[in-house]
Amino acid sequence: MARWLIVFACGLLCGCRSTPAPSRSEVTVAAAANLTDVFAKIGPAFESQTNIHPVFSFASTAQLAQQIENGAPFDVFTAADASHVADLDRKGLLVPGSRVVYARGVLALWIPPSSRADISTLDGLKSPAVRTVAIAKPELAPYGQAALETLRRLGIWDAIQPKVVYAENISMARQYGQSKNADAVFTAYSLVLHESGRLIPVDEDLHQPIDQSLGIVAKSQHQAAARKFVDYLFKGDGRAMLESFGYRVGTKAQ
Repeated sequence: MARWLIVFACGLLCGCRSTPAPSRSEVTVAAAANLTDVFAKIGPAFESQTNIHPVFSFASTAQLAQQIENGAPFDVFTAADASHVADLDRKGLLVPGSRVVYARGVLALWIPPSSRADISTLDGLKSPAVRTVAIAKPELAPYGQAALETLRRLGIWDAIQPKVVYAENISMARQYGQSKNADAVFTAYSLVLHESGRLIPVDEDLHQPIDQSLGIVAKSQHQAAARKFVDYLFKGDGRAMLESFGYRVGTKAQ
């Protein structure tokens, strides 16, 4: 009898050990590069609250839109503009009714601490002390397009153009400054507000508004998790986190 009890107990223990742990839900987010820092904060907070693990893929908005068109297995697309999301929506690649503006971005000129340029206005970019200006490729990145519009509106593009180096996305533009390869960098305010150096916010009247839209990808296999992420970003705690990184948040649907 005692022997039977021992065998039975061992069976229970073995059974407990072999029980698989419950699988963790995931949501894969195609995220514009300007969101790199704020999503590093939003990701863990969202997971803690929902037990859904967010996986972020950062790149320029145009590159991510092309990947979605080519069938990349994303669940949510958080862009740096509205036009690429609207285009995907027209093509039936997003869940109907999921497209919405979640934030308005702010463009800034960052003078890294390693720069010898002592400027306080955008016009100062014409100074000989400014040898290299980093900008994200305008055809790929909305913040790069906004920088180009700004320089043209100010009438200084022709003077600045020979100094410009182009980055694949706005985060890589920041890296030019961090690696001492640029004296000035046009980038997202959200990416440099905690950096040392000088920060010059760009007047929003100098370029088209950087309205950032999102949408749920129609082929998503995790639409329930995708909706929870969107709600967290648009209505939940993620909204305040976006605001803390300098974004302007709103509820205007496109």
